[in-house]
Amino acid sequence: MLINDVKIFNPDFHSDIRGDLWTLWKRGELDIDFIHDKVSTSKKNVLRGIHGDFKSSKLVTCLHGELFFIVVDNRKDSSTFMLWDKLILSSKNKKQVLLPPGVGNAFLVLSDKSVFYYKWAYPGKYPDVKDQFTIKWNDPRLKIPWPIDKPILQERDQ
Repeated sequence: MLINDVKIFNPDFHSDIRGDLWTLWKRGELDIDFIHDKVSTSKKNVLRGIHGDFKSSKLVTCLHGELFFIVVDNRKDSSTFMLWDKLILSSKNKKQVLLPPGVGNAFLVLSDKSVFYYKWAYPGKYPDVKDQFTIKWNDPRLKIPWPIDKPILQERDQ
């Protein structure tokens, strides 16, 4: 990953004729006090993000489907400020991404449906929308090569 302090994990998993089994997180593996989990479901061509905040760490993965996943560094004091990177997150590859404070993320749903999982750590109260930053998904400074030109967006991302 090109962005400082962003980590990618490939969890061990077991597959057999019944399906898959893998661990999302175990206490003690990361020196982070996770306190809050969230799940978002989306349909094909939905684009969520680029959102983030300056106080939370997030461990994210795709539990179902396939996502074109983007990470953007919005930390002005970082040597990778306003750089971005991409990867595919899917229920097949089971990759997990650890995002530090100040790094935003976005995803475009490539499959018919997706289930995206966030594990949050933050001091104090939850950094809701008023505490978050949004970078426009097609910001010309970034030049992200999104796979489609007209994604389904919420008002905040337009």
